[in-house]
Amino acid sequence: MKYTLIISIMNLRTTLFVFLCFCATTVLRAERVDMLKAGAKANGKTLNTKLINSTIDRLNRGGGGTLFFPAGTYLTGSIHLKSNITLELEAGATLLFSDNFDDYLPFVEVRHEGVMMKSFQPLIYAVDAENITIKGEGTLDGQGKKWWMEFFRVMIDLKDNGMRDINKYQPMWDAQNDTTAIYAETNKDYVSTLQRRFFRPPFIQPVRCKKVKIEGVKIVNSPFWTINPAFCDNVTVHGVTIYNPSKDPKGPNTDGINPSSCRNVRISDCFISVGDDCITIKSGRDADGRKYGKACENITITNCVMLSGHGGVVIGSEMSGGVRRVTISNCVFDGTDSGIRLKSSRGRGGVVEELRVDNIVMKNIQRNAFIFDLFYDKESKVEPVSERTPVFRNIHLSNITGSDIKQIGYIKGIEEMPVQGLSFSNINMKAEVGFIVDIAEDIRFDNVDFSSQTGSPWQFSKCKQIVLNNVRSKYPVNQHPIVT
Repeated sequence: MKYTLIISIMNLRTTLFVFLCFCATTVLRAERVDMLKAGAKANGKTLNTKLINSTIDRLNRGGGGTLFFPAGTYLTGSIHLKSNITLELEAGATLLFSDNFDDYLPFVEVRHEGVMMKSFQPLIYAVDAENITIKGEGTLDGQGKKWWMEFFRVMIDLKDNGMRDINKYQPMWDAQNDTTAIYAETNKDYVSTLQRRFFRPPFIQPVRCKKVKIEGVKIVNSPFWTINPAFCDNVTVHGVTIYNPSKDPKGPNTDGINPSSCRNVRISDCFISVGDDCITIKSGRDADGRKYGKACENITITNCVMLSGHGGVVIGSEMSGGVRRVTISNCVFDGTDSGIRLKSSRGRGGVVEELRVDNIVMKNIQRNAFIFDLFYDKESKVEPVSERTPVFRNIHLSNITGSDIKQIGYIKGIEEMPVQGLSFSNINMKAEVGFIVDIAEDIRFDNVDFSSQTGSPWQFSKCKQIVLNNVRSKYPVNQHPIVT
C-alpha cells in the first residue's frame, strides 16, 4: 500500500509537469489570424484600418502573431506595426491604401528628407518595435497619384501665387513644426518654400526599430519614399519588387529603398523601377542630421536589378551623420539616369568612406555612370573646413562594364575639401562623353578602358596624385586621350 501511494504521487507529479508544459507551450504560441475570417472586407471599398490595428494591438499584448491576408483587396489607412508582428499577404492579396489624406492623421514624428518633424503617418509605421515582418507574394498599393497631384498643385501655386494657405493641412503642419529652426542653416528663400510645401508620407517607415524584415512582396504607387527605415538596426529587404511610375503620371520623389541612419542593413534580390533614386543611403540633413549624429553603416546591397530611376545606388545628399562600410555587388542598372552616385554639398557635413562597388553591369545610362559630387549645391561659397564640410574618401570600384552611356562620369570636389582616395580597377566603359575629374587627389585607375565618342576620355583639373596604370581608350582622332 505504501509503495502504491508513492507511485501514485509520482504519476501525479509527472502528469502535472506535462500539463504545465503543454499550457506554457499553448500560451507562448504566436497566433496566426486569417483576416477574412476575422471580419475584414476584401472588396477594396470598405475601410479595414480599425480592425487591422486592433488585431495588431491584441496580438502584441499576447506576445506577437501574424495577420494573414488571403486573396482579395483590403482597403486601409495607416497601419501601426508593433513588436513581434508579421503582415503576410497571400498571392492575389492586395493591401490598398486609402488616398483620403485624413486617414493618415493625426500627425506623428517622422524623418522627412533627413529632418525629424511632425507630419502625416506613414502608410505602414512602427516606433521602437522589435522583430517586425512584412512578407508574402501579395501587393501593397499606395495609390500615390492623388498625393503626387497635390504636391504638384502646391508647387505650381507657390510659383504662381507666392505665400498663401495651400490646403487645410498646412496650418496643422505650421503649428507643430518650427521650419525656421529646423532649416536654420539654409537660405531664407528655401525656408519660405518649405513652409508652403505639401509633405507626403513615406510608404514604410519603421523608426528606431530592431530586426525589421521585408521580403517577397510587390510595392507600387508610393506617395513618397517607399521603404525608408530610420535609426533602425538589423534590417533585411529581400526579393522585393518596387514599381513607382517614372513617366506620366510620374511619381515625384518615389525612391525605392532609403535606409536613413541605420546599421546592419541587407538589401538583396530586389527589382526596382521608380520615379527617383532606386536605392539611396542617407543619414540626416545639415544641422538636424548632425544633432542626431547617427551614421548609416554596415550596408550590403547585392543581386539587384534597377531600371527606371534617377540613380541606381545613391549616397546622399542627406548624409550629415556619415555613411561608412558599404558594399554594392552583383547588380544590373539598365535605364537609370545614373549608376553609382554620391552627392553632397557645403553645409551637410558628414563623411562617406569605406565603400566597395564590385561586379556591376550598366546599360542605357541616361546621364552619368559614376558621380562623386561635393558641389551639389552650386550656389555655395568657399568656407573654412568645419563640421559643415562634407568628405568623400576611401572608395573603391572594380569589375564594372558599361555601354550605351551618355557620360562615363565625373568627380567634383570643393576647394576646401578635394575628393580623396578613389580607385577604379578592371573597368570598361563606352560612352558619348568621357570622365572628368575636378579638385581631387589620390585617384587611381588600373586596367581601365574608357572610350568616348566626343572629347577626351580623361580630363583632369586641380588634381594631385593621379595614377593611370594599364589604361586604354578609344577617342576621336582630333582629341588627346588625357587632358590636364
